[in-house]
Amino acid sequence: MTIPSARSPVGSEQTQQEQTYTELFEGAPCGYLTTTPDGIITRVNATFEKWTGHTRESLVGTSFVELLAPSGQLFYETRYATVLRLAGEVREVALSIRRADGTELPVLVNAVVVTDADEQPAGIRTAVFDATERQDYERQLLSARREAEASEARVRVLQDASSAFGVATSAQELAVALAESARTALRASSAAVLLTGTTGDLAPAVDDETLSSLLDAGLRELSEQAIESGEIITISSLEQAAAIIPGLDDALHRQRLAALSIAPLRSDTTASGVVVGFFGRDRAFDDDTRNIQAALARQAAQVLRRVILQEELEHRALHDQLTGLANRKLLQERLEAGLSAAARGGRPLSVVFADLDGFKTINDELGHRVGDEVLAEVASRLREAARAGDPVARYGGDEFVVVCEDADSDAGVVIAERLQLEVRRPLATVPPAYALAASLGVATWNPTGPTPPSAGAMLRAADEAMYMSKHAGRDRVTAVTV
Repeated sequence: MTIPSARSPVGSEQTQQEQTYTELFEGAPCGYLTTTPDGIITRVNATFEKWTGHTRESLVGTSFVELLAPSGQLFYETRYATVLRLAGEVREVALSIRRADGTELPVLVNAVVVTDADEQPAGIRTAVFDATERQDYERQLLSARREAEASEARVRVLQDASSAFGVATSAQELAVALAESARTALRASSAAVLLTGTTGDLAPAVDDETLSSLLDAGLRELSEQAIESGEIITISSLEQAAAIIPGLDDALHRQRLAALSIAPLRSDTTASGVVVGFFGRDRAFDDDTRNIQAALARQAAQVLRRVILQEELEHRALHDQLTGLANRKLLQERLEAGLSAAARGGRPLSVVFADLDGFKTINDELGHRVGDEVLAEVASRLREAARAGDPVARYGGDEFVVVCEDADSDAGVVIAERLQLEVRRPLATVPPAYALAASLGVATWNPTGPTPPSAGAMLRAADEAMYMSKHAGRDRVTAVTV
């Protein structure tokens, strides 16, 4: 039998092991506590004391659930205790423990039920891990995820808007697409687009009585400020609206609106209008909201510039540059369409051909600048004297044509005589000694079959009738049928 050495007695080794176990328990890198089966704390380690600020004396004899934050207490009663009782353990349960100073410590908890010799619960051993850094990391991940989702949503909105803008062939179509994109992107009650006209005035791109009432109440003024500054203007509440423009709050309230946001449609240094988002409730406008509205406005402004340029080119291709009237090409299209409609409906159509008497003298003696002014003024008079919907064209030089649908010979003559009177009126830029008149010819087709005459035949007939008026002494009307 081996006799223990005097230098290393058995009792000394046991004491060293107990000290080691105690050090491991007290200085463990996690909080450690034991409780009775019903959750009364019987022992805690120094780490748990340090983390929570509670003393050992204050903890022993109290219920573990009382240390938890209110939300954790509810979870403990409804879920934690049930799982622990049925499964004998819980793992990585996220809870918050109330420190002695009243703050909360986010923790992850592992617990296991200890049984006695009869397999009956004798106690619960619980390990607590500080989850502060993990919680901060999860918050950062969540924030990054939300930012990524928001960024993805913004990109998707801009992509959808780009597709919608790309197929727009007119300013009105673009405005409709922009308003819908803004309403969706801003989660607005509605949205509208105001465009700057040739006179510089802002007007709704699409007729809207509601918008018209708001324009008069201050929306136009705010929109002009947005265009001038190049910045987005927002109104977050009716109170702010009343403070900025008295009466605007009442106008918004009548339309069941409470807030609005106005972004200028600016391309380079040119502003062509604004896009307005309307909201039914008070709205706080954050950077994301402003950025997405600004991006939509910039994108739309670039497309609008292209669309307006295209419309101008198309207008120039079909209209006389001096008078703004339809040119020969557009006249041909309108006359062909009118003759086809007349044939289908069995209704007459008349063409009035006018040539100015005395214009050559004015142009030769007073100069081409005065001559151009006379032509522009005569064109304006003819446009106003013609029936609504009847296209008026400058055929060339000092010749003008009016297409009159659903007009028989008598109606055509009446229209021609009204034009004749307008031309006779004194001209503001011409001395009284220079009189101006018009010789007019009226060609009428009364449908007698399915095939109408050609547009060229109608124009030639009206032109010949006009020359009959010339030869008969000028300043008169001659009518013929085709």
